[in-house]
Amino acid sequence: MTPLAVLAAAARRGALPTSVPGVRLLSVPLVATGAMALAGGEMAGDKMRTAPDRTVAAGLLARSMTAAFAGAVLAEPGRRAEGAAIAVAAAIGGSFLGLAIRKRAIARFGQTRTGLVEDAAVAALARAIVSRKT
Repeated sequence: MTPLAVLAAAARRGALPTSVPGVRLLSVPLVATGAMALAGGEMAGDKMRTAPDRTVAAGLLARSMTAAFAGAVLAEPGRRAEGAAIAVAAAIGGSFLGLAIRKRAIARFGQTRTGLVEDAAVAALARAIVSRKT
């Protein structure tokens, strides 16, 4: 949900192309706040021992959908489908790679600390990508 939240913040600033379907909706305060709340909830839930692996079907579907949207929004006009496809591939690959790395890190440093580091890295990377493209 982090990409959606970062896009919502950029949409609220008017930094995204409104020609892409869904961007105007993200700029609505209630929708933007909801996207940020979903990202916060996901980050908080990720620290719980009962949190499912990010590679379960529902998680991969949600990641793929938000990645596709983000990739389409940030791609150059005329290359939106390509941007969506690349973003989905990165999200799915990153999910499996991230899970493997996270499991090793949890064994050494614990779930909460590794989750906080991961969240900070993901948020910083997402902001950097959006800032570079807007």
